[in-house]
Amino acid sequence: MAEKAEELVLDRSQVKKAVQALQAFLKTKSTGDSLFLDETQQISLLFTLWKVPKQAQTIRIPLPHGQRPDTEEVCLFTRDEPRMTSDQTQRFYKKLLEEKGVRNITEIIPYKVLRTEYKPYEAKRRLLGNFDMFLSDDRVRRLLPSHLGKHFYDRKKEPLSVNLQSKQLARDIQRVIQGTVVKVSNKGCCCMARVAHSGMTADEVTENIEAAVKTVVAKLRTEGPVMKLIHLKSQTSVALPIYTSELGHLTVLDDAQKKAQATREKRIAARKQAKKEQAENTKTDTAPEEKKKKVEEEEEEIPQLVPIATPSKKPKLEPSKKKQLEKAPKPAVQKKGKKNQDKRTKKKAGKTPSQKLKRKVLKSK
Repeated sequence: MAEKAEELVLDRSQVKKAVQALQAFLKTKSTGDSLFLDETQQISLLFTLWKVPKQAQTIRIPLPHGQRPDTEEVCLFTRDEPRMTSDQTQRFYKKLLEEKGVRNITEIIPYKVLRTEYKPYEAKRRLLGNFDMFLSDDRVRRLLPSHLGKHFYDRKKEPLSVNLQSKQLARDIQRVIQGTVVKVSNKGCCCMARVAHSGMTADEVTENIEAAVKTVVAKLRTEGPVMKLIHLKSQTSVALPIYTSELGHLTVLDDAQKKAQATREKRIAARKQAKKEQAENTKTDTAPEEKKKKVEEEEEEIPQLVPIATPSKKPKLEPSKKKQLEKAPKPAVQKKGKKNQDKRTKKKAGKTPSQKLKRKVLKSK
């Protein structure tokens, strides 16, 4: 990391010329009626990297000169103190900040008040517009995103965490407020950092720029050359270049890519070789076991074959006996219509004379 910081050297005279040109532009843009320079104009650095980082990163940069004017409003989110109401919690933290010598905080909002009073969408938008910067107690920082909403993050006003239990609280809060933050994304090769405002002198802006560039180059998690271009700009101006990387870095990048590809190929070849060795070892381990099994099978006695007695066949039956054993055919099922007709004919037909004689004989007896 130290080598990267030493390689990138800014031309101080060139940086100062760019700062003076930008300040002259901002003076011409100010209205003729106003006598003072608009101190709300931000001056930022635009970093262009050689390649897209693999991981997203947030870098905090301490600056030698405060890049926020004293007129900016700062809000602090605190945790809810046990056995205290919201008003008592506000008084408790106001007294704590006064004792520690912190005077940059304009309003304190406990976590309970944020959940209840700022729950509607309009209240959140109003809160976002009323303050220029937000700080939060590090003990409740993870709970805030769900209650603040996406607009705080779209406007890049998400709260910065502060340790309110620190012994040097005033110094820590001053560093966070007057410092800056760079958010390096893994979706692109450009990032921006606010380093000054238009009310600062050219020397102060130049010193802030040099400090920011050194910190960013030292803390970026990338290999090889880091910075491709650095521009200086305001909210309404064009980007003025203050650093351009040498074309010799292209060869360095090509060499780095070739080395990375060679290392990948070596790793792949090593993995394939390891798999082959493992497969051969497994084969050699199984071979003696198979030989042992074959020898054991050969040593086993072969059982003698014993002839199995076949059952004697039963004598065949004669055809006359077969016919007797055959079942008699079942009588054909008569249809319902025929049965009814037979019953009717029996009823109509009278008794026979033999039947009448038998009845007479029985009566005489």
